Order: sequence, then structure tokens, then C-alpha cells
Amino acid sequence: MPTTKRPVDRPLISDATCREATSSLEFVGRRWTGAIMLALGRGASRFSEVEAAVDGLSPRLLTARLRELEAHDLVEREVVPTTPVSVRYRLTPRGRDLLAAMQPLMTYHLRWHD
Repeated sequence: MPTTKRPVDRPLISDATCREATSSLEFVGRRWTGAIMLALGRGASRFSEVEAAVDGLSPRLLTARLRELEAHDLVEREVVPTTPVSVRYRLTPRGRDLLAAMQPLMTYHLRWHD
């Protein structure tokens, strides 16, 4: 009787780890979150640049999502003391790491969805 072997390059994920990761997956899967992170990853840094890069996103919701991303240490907010005051956003190392982790899901989507 042939035995089925687990692929070497894919570690087995425990049920407990899967349950723990659910909150991260749900957070990233919230509407606009991934698109905002992608815009920041592509170089947008000002509020208006992110807003222009994510079609259909309202300023109110962008503000809320940026605050959530900042609270999760995925985005850093810098106030530039100019007249008028300017605010810049950028991904933290943790945010860049998450964006890199999202890439295989985007690749999967492109491969399997129309």
C-alpha cells in the first residue's frame, strides 16, 4: 500500500497556529486594508496619494484604516513641521514583511481567478 508523504517544502501548520493566525488574516482581509498597504508599498506616502491610488476609497474610511494600521504597527505616521503641516505615511518593517507575505495570495488570485 503506497504511503502519502507530506511535501518537504511545506511545514505542517497546527490547528492551534491556524486559529491564532485567523485574526491576522481577518485584519488584512478587511476591505481596503490590502489596497492601502499595496499603495504605500508602491511609494505613496501622503494621504492624497494613497487616496488617489485606491479607487473608490472615501477619505473617512482611509483615515480609519490608516489609524488601524498604525495601531497594529504596520504603518508609521510622520508629521512634517511645514506650513501647512504635512503628514507622511510609510510601512514599518513589520508592514513590509506582511506585504511580502501577502504576495503569494495575490499570485494565487492571478493564477486561479478570472
